[in-house]
Amino acid sequence: MPGVADALDGTALLNWGRLTLAALERHRDEINALNVFPVADSDTGTNLLSTMRAAVRGAEAAAAATPNIDTAPRLAAPDHCARADGGGDRAVTAGQSGADVPGDGVMAVSGPRAQDVTAAMARAATIGARGNSGIILSQVLRGISDAVAEGPLTEQALRVALLRAARLVREALSSPIEGTMLTVLDRAAERAADCPERDLVSVALAAADGAAKALGETPAQLGVLREAGVVDAGARGLLVLLDELVAAAGGSSPARPVYRPGAPEERSCRPAPGGRHGSTEDTTAAANGPGLGADGSVGGDAADDRTGSAAGSALNPTAAVSNSDMCGAAGGVGAAVPHYEVMFLVRGTDEGRIGVLRDRLGALGDSVVVVGDGADTWSAHVHCGDAGAAVEAGLAVGVLSGIRIETLAVSGHPPRGKADRAILAVASGAGAARLFEDAGAVVLQGAVTSEILLDAIRGVPYREVLVLPNGALPAHELVAVSVAARDGQREVLMLPCGSMVQGLAALSLHDAGRAAADDAFAMSEAAAGTRWGALRMAPERALTMVGMCEAGDGLGLVGHDVVVIDSDVRAAGRTLLDRMLGLGGELVTMLIGCDAPEGLSADLAGHVAAGFPGVEVVVYPGGQVDDLVQIGVE
Repeated sequence: MPGVADALDGTALLNWGRLTLAALERHRDEINALNVFPVADSDTGTNLLSTMRAAVRGAEAAAAATPNIDTAPRLAAPDHCARADGGGDRAVTAGQSGADVPGDGVMAVSGPRAQDVTAAMARAATIGARGNSGIILSQVLRGISDAVAEGPLTEQALRVALLRAARLVREALSSPIEGTMLTVLDRAAERAADCPERDLVSVALAAADGAAKALGETPAQLGVLREAGVVDAGARGLLVLLDELVAAAGGSSPARPVYRPGAPEERSCRPAPGGRHGSTEDTTAAANGPGLGADGSVGGDAADDRTGSAAGSALNPTAAVSNSDMCGAAGGVGAAVPHYEVMFLVRGTDEGRIGVLRDRLGALGDSVVVVGDGADTWSAHVHCGDAGAAVEAGLAVGVLSGIRIETLAVSGHPPRGKADRAILAVASGAGAARLFEDAGAVVLQGAVTSEILLDAIRGVPYREVLVLPNGALPAHELVAVSVAARDGQREVLMLPCGSMVQGLAALSLHDAGRAAADDAFAMSEAAAGTRWGALRMAPERALTMVGMCEAGDGLGLVGHDVVVIDSDVRAAGRTLLDRMLGLGGELVTMLIGCDAPEGLSADLAGHVAAGFPGVEVVVYPGGQVDDLVQIGVE
């Protein structure tokens, strides 16, 4: 970072989101391996990563659409920022080299407002949340959003944000249980509130160190963690988020142990030099609470103190079961074993009816969390034996969308390392390529032939390769490539993605913790559930299935078929959206091509908002050549 900041504006908070996303990618396998409470299905790291990815994409879209102004307190610049003419200090914020400072000492920072960025993050995280940990993460982001309503994230705003987030999380849970993500969030908020220093880095570091200490104490609070010799998985993810906030503010993330069963090796993702902005307490002591050894493993008297219902659940496989990614919600011991994870979004309701829904879901199962985005959308989660009853409970209080029902799969042997698998995606355009890369795929850009694709597959150093062709080649050529690429040392699975928007939908459900066939099936379902179309400009006069078009006409395609011709390209785009959404849809994704007319994306997004209330619209710069806009409807 270019300096220590007393405030994070919208640009710096977006940078924090990206730092957190990258850190969660690095720690995903570590967090998944900790995921044993009370079922070892090893998905908490994946859920947090998927939710944060949705949040960052939402923030990027908001930042691109709202180039507003934040105001931040004036800072004293580091020595290297002093003006050469000796004419005084310049004000700086994290991620910026400087800005004009009015005479009143308040700095005008160009770029998106902190409120716009964080509100978009919270909303996108609520809509795109995976698992309980993802829903809890959305409330941490909402707490920050609520705290920056009047300006950037200052040290005082951070104190308010964490206290607000802790309260939102406890209100959202049907049956809070200690030793989980909510406990660690509480401790972080308390440490931030009690921090005597008045700068952002110190307050952020106090919160992170408080979270690390509380994380080390989770096995002493929850018997199932103590039995497995691990700390809480969701809480470990929260610590990643707080450590990255320290880095975003200009400090150094303190060293943390690799949290896993047994003796973890001490390591740091970044150098942690001593001094004011290094860790304020011994790292090992902060990370390891009562009952944990200096290496982060469980030991001592606390490990033998196996009392309480949580320990009973660990020893009795027929006790109440819920997703290991519970993050503070638990059902009573002896309750019916839940078989399904049910999630859905609720709109057209109010706080009173949401309370009724929370109680009803609590009666049906456990691991209940119902949270709002601060506007008009709530996300609900429950583990239960009757998925239909859970959906009916939601229908009784509002309008549902995004219904997702999954069988709870329990793995007695959670993965201890990265899967030997890669995703290879074909992409056209720099913006689209970046989206796939950010989601963890290896990207093949440019014109693609069968030979080029085959060489790319053979060049990927993994045993399992899932390919997102994204319409680059016809089906018979893909089959031939797939057969040729299998050499006894490599398994190749071609996913049925006819466009980049289908490929992005598929990639959002990628889970390296699953078997390759299961992963490919889930991703293929996501692709198949995404209708895709494109807006193009006719290069010449031609006959289509809906009539003759002239050069320069706007063409609307659904799949590969022309369904709209209009001399006005924008009108063709609006008509195409009407056709595609006429069959239903909850989310519209638009990839904007490099030759799209200026203002086209705003025009089309506004058309959806006006004609289809409740449908979410996400716009990304794709940079593709052939399509002015590529559209996906999920």
